[in-house]
Amino acid sequence: MRGTEAGELAARARDGDGQAFRELVEPYRRELHVHCYRILGSVQDAEDLLQETLLAAWRGIGGFEERASARTWLYRIATNRCLNALRAGARRPLTDHRPEVPLPEPSHRRPEPSWLEPYPEMMLDEIADHVPGPEARYETRESVSLAFLAALQELPPKQRAVLVLRDVLGFRAAEVAGMLDTTESAVTSALKRARNTLAHELPSADRESAPLPESPRERRIVDDFVRAFESGDVDAIVALLTDDAWLTMPPLPLEYQGPAAIGHFLRTVALREAPRFLLVPTRANGQPAFGCYQSDPRTPILHAHGVVVLTLAGDRIAAVTRFLDNSLLTVFGLPRSLREGRR
Repeated sequence: MRGTEAGELAARARDGDGQAFRELVEPYRRELHVHCYRILGSVQDAEDLLQETLLAAWRGIGGFEERASARTWLYRIATNRCLNALRAGARRPLTDHRPEVPLPEPSHRRPEPSWLEPYPEMMLDEIADHVPGPEARYETRESVSLAFLAALQELPPKQRAVLVLRDVLGFRAAEVAGMLDTTESAVTSALKRARNTLAHELPSADRESAPLPESPRERRIVDDFVRAFESGDVDAIVALLTDDAWLTMPPLPLEYQGPAAIGHFLRTVALREAPRFLLVPTRANGQPAFGCYQSDPRTPILHAHGVVVLTLAGDRIAAVTRFLDNSLLTVFGLPRSLREGRR
């Protein structure tokens, strides 16, 4: 949006023109949603905070003096709303996920449940093509990957916000300081600590090793996984894994690492009565994903059983993330149930 056009819309909005306000903020709606998602880790919480941001912007439009762009002004509101939500612990309550059978001892147990949720690819495609500023370190695809989002959740809220604003969106230190009502030196210090933490939390694998989205190489790996999973062939799934692959099941704080641990989990828990599942392909966070459905031998109906996301590295699978919240299927435009024989 050209500066003169934005200025005219802002002036009309300050005079109470609701349509002008909508035209002013609409180009940034989806990228603000993704911004809230990066900070909160939840696509559903992000929707709530986006609505709060737009309401706060409308109520505060009279104070928007255009010292910064409308985009920067909106990011300031959104970031602070997210930080306030994190400080207040105002998160959606975890639904009950009692395992049907006792779970094997995990390779690692996190101290807290995981709030991370997958983000539908179709929503990412709606982001306007804003080129990140020169300070940006991460490409868009990398900055929405599950590995990056999981690492972000390990940061304190303010460090999380600073790293996203500086290294993902490319805002200058002075701009971030203005957004957060702090000093440039405080921003620089928070960014340094955040980068150090991310260096330890992010996987060390080559960032470029994953197959290109929708490429023949990616489709081959995905097709092999679907055939193995739907047929309950644990050995075939294990053969697809990297030596240090992870299996996680947000919100459960349990993590299984390595083919042996993951294979044992699949045999004793997830696929113990296979074949029982149908995988419906979709995409999340720039990665292959599936709506998972479980068959019921008493009826021809398959019921929702969460969302599965694959992280690929080379010709193997580096992580399988099984999201247990069935409400996520509707976020991906998938039904809560299917009839046998239909995908």
